Amino acid sequence: MNASEIQVEVAPELALFVPHARRVGVHPLTVDGVSTLGHVIESLGVPLTEVGTLVVDGREVPVAHIPAHGERVTVRPVTRPQRVPGAPLRFLLDVHLGTLARRLRLLGVDTAYESTDIGDPALAARSAAEKRVLLSRDRGLLRRRELWAGGYVYSTGPDDQLRDILDRFAPDLRPWTRCTACNGLLREATKDEVADQLKGGTQKSYDVFAQCAECGRAYWKGAHHQQLEAIVARALAEFA
Repeated sequence: MNASEIQVEVAPELALFVPHARRVGVHPLTVDGVSTLGHVIESLGVPLTEVGTLVVDGREVPVAHIPAHGERVTVRPVTRPQRVPGAPLRFLLDVHLGTLARRLRLLGVDTAYESTDIGDPALAARSAAEKRVLLSRDRGLLRRRELWAGGYVYSTGPDDQLRDILDRFAPDLRPWTRCTACNGLLREATKDEVADQLKGGTQKSYDVFAQCAECGRAYWKGAHHQQLEAIVARALAEFA
């Protein structure tokens, strides 16, 4: 097994994943002549979920390509909007993305969320079993082979996170149709049907209600409704 040297250039959008010395320009990299290009790129720190195309000497190649001595490799990011083939677009978020999960549900996007840390193998297995795009800021999790599909969440702020995911995946938006607590679908409900969840002031002040068909939680236009309306209005204005 003889070591070879290739030249690698990583797109600026993916620069945060690689060491500082490799973030700008073309850099040499020693390869073993056996490992796939996908493995080589992951060894640099770039999850394959974030790679759109791999270009070798001007031609696109699959991740299974074995790089040869002297080849020049360009690593490009996914094209936006990114289309996920083979199933309705649904998401699965890890334990650290609770606010993003609630906002996606607010917009009517099918979003599963684990509120406890069930471990990387279980998350990846659920992604595969339910054909959900796993969203995470954990690069190691996004490298698991059993994932059905995945996406790195680039920001730490909920507003930017939501904007990034809507821009990248372009999901259909159906605001006010899902339970923000459990992801179930909402239906119209009478005051009598949800009376056991209403306190005195709410009972007197509100007449329009919705209820989750899965967990039974009641919804009405309460004190925080203006905040939620603002989130919905921004998303619809930019991404509807």
